[in-house]
Amino acid sequence: MPSRESYEVCQEEKPLVQKAKREANQEDILAAALGMRMGPQKPSATFWQPLKLFAYSQLTSLVRRASLKESDWPSRSEKAHNFKVHTFRGPHWCEHCASFMWGLMAQGVKCADCGLNTHKQCSSLVPNNCKPDLRHIRKVYSCDLSTLVKACNTARPMVVDMCIREIESRGLKSEGLYRISGFSESVEEVKSRFDKDGEKTDISVNAYEDINIITGALKLYLRDLPVPVISFDAYPRFIEAAKLTDTEKKLEAFREALALLPPPHAETLKYLMAHLKRVTQNEKFNLMNAENLAIIFGPTLMRAPNTDAITALNDIRYQRQVVEVLIKKEDVLF
Repeated sequence: MPSRESYEVCQEEKPLVQKAKREANQEDILAAALGMRMGPQKPSATFWQPLKLFAYSQLTSLVRRASLKESDWPSRSEKAHNFKVHTFRGPHWCEHCASFMWGLMAQGVKCADCGLNTHKQCSSLVPNNCKPDLRHIRKVYSCDLSTLVKACNTARPMVVDMCIREIESRGLKSEGLYRISGFSESVEEVKSRFDKDGEKTDISVNAYEDINIITGALKLYLRDLPVPVISFDAYPRFIEAAKLTDTEKKLEAFREALALLPPPHAETLKYLMAHLKRVTQNEKFNLMNAENLAIIFGPTLMRAPNTDAITALNDIRYQRQVVEVLIKKEDVLF
């Protein structure tokens, strides 16, 4: 019969044996995950330690990422910097690497939207975290849609919001709305005022009695966008969706295409389509239905990206169909 002393020694050694077995099992699992073939002579503990640390760090990273809320992930609306070669007056330091910028001319690049200064070689290393500043935006028209929205901290461009509010307050029953053009000189004047005064621009009936001037200013703004409301990346998906004949498949394809739009573009398109739907609801007064509006807004909202002239011409009818579907199915697509 074993003595009390030997029994106590066995009890003390038992946890050590269990720990050794657990570590051996962990090593077998790790070896299998790495695709290693273990021979009769297993590597020493010093061999396993760095591999265990690596595996632990990877597992920790996966668990942390899996536990992140959706709002914690990088936003789809992250904006790349708009770097331009720049000549700085006086000494300047790179805001990325904090090193001096050498030279007398074109020492580095400057973001035209937020003013960030970096070396040319550092510009490719800067994350897409541009936060546009109105001080660096010289005009409203021809300004990138996402840039203007971020600089003004609004959901949509001010021009779209202000023009649509004015049109809906006094123009929904105007015959030929959006089809009849306002005086080009007056439209250009509205454009200049928006570029100069921004949201303080007066487009009320006291300033412009003809509502067609306001509709003309809105269409001009949409046409002047460097990246159209329906962006170049999403353009092919919208065209393919318009070619489908099955109703359910077409709607699903449109939803997938809409998901490709940058958030400011998607929000602007949603707001505009809801407005055009209200225009069609006054068709007996303004004589404008979804098809008529689609003919006007098709080439205004989307442009073929880097395609030949023949393809662009063939796409015109599908551009019209895209906008017509977006207006008619506005309530189910947005």
